[in-house]
Amino acid sequence: MTGRRPFWLFTALAFGYAFLYLPIVTLIVYSFNDSRLVTVWGGFSTRWYGELLRNEQILAALWLSVRIAAMNATFATVLGTLAALTLVRFARFRTRMLFAGMVAAPLVMPEVILGLSALLMFVTLEQMVGWPAGRGMTTITIAHITFTTAFVAVVVQSRLSQLDGSLEEAAMDLGARPWKVFLVIILPIISPALIAGWLLGFTLSMDDLVIASFVSGPGATTLPMVIYSSVRMGVSPQVNALATIIVVVVSTGVVVAGWLLHRQGRRRQS
Repeated sequence: MTGRRPFWLFTALAFGYAFLYLPIVTLIVYSFNDSRLVTVWGGFSTRWYGELLRNEQILAALWLSVRIAAMNATFATVLGTLAALTLVRFARFRTRMLFAGMVAAPLVMPEVILGLSALLMFVTLEQMVGWPAGRGMTTITIAHITFTTAFVAVVVQSRLSQLDGSLEEAAMDLGARPWKVFLVIILPIISPALIAGWLLGFTLSMDDLVIASFVSGPGATTLPMVIYSSVRMGVSPQVNALATIIVVVVSTGVVVAGWLLHRQGRRRQS
């Protein structure tokens, strides 16, 4: 029984990885398919990458999604960090439970409810104060920020709760002001959590379809919306090429981020 255990563990691990990554590998392989049918192999070709680079609709939606995701991730990281600092550093205040519940609410709230509530809020604001004028990039960004801030707050809060408070006390005993303690000591220590939160916010924004469908307008179509509409009409090989490029870019970013975090950890230990 003991001798069989590694075999079964290896088999289960192999099936698990195959279940997760075999569809992605299949998608990458068929992105080099010469046939118009995504399920029929017609020979090796890179024609669909050229077609993708000439597709103005997909490129415009991709650029819009990247801009929204970058702004969303930046603002969500700032707001999520402030929320995490409030929950960790100010453990006792009257409305703490209410504040913590409001921060964590988007984690368990269905995206349909979030998108509908954001739409109603933007319509009401437009009727009352005239802003935002219509729905587009601004409304999508604001909706994504309210959605992803909760995820960033959870990531940063878990790192702050493990922070050794004696480091801050020692720095303040040596004459450092609170803002300098935060910039010089706390910020570098929690930087891996900030990077992870930023990447998570960027990914969630790029991947969102439901909320963006509620708060977008005719002049603002994100990449998931374009892909979803094209898939409904029939899967195009250009979608496979686009997905392959995204997988390569994301994998490269994850590897680079992991290498930087590992290098920073080794510097700390040394």
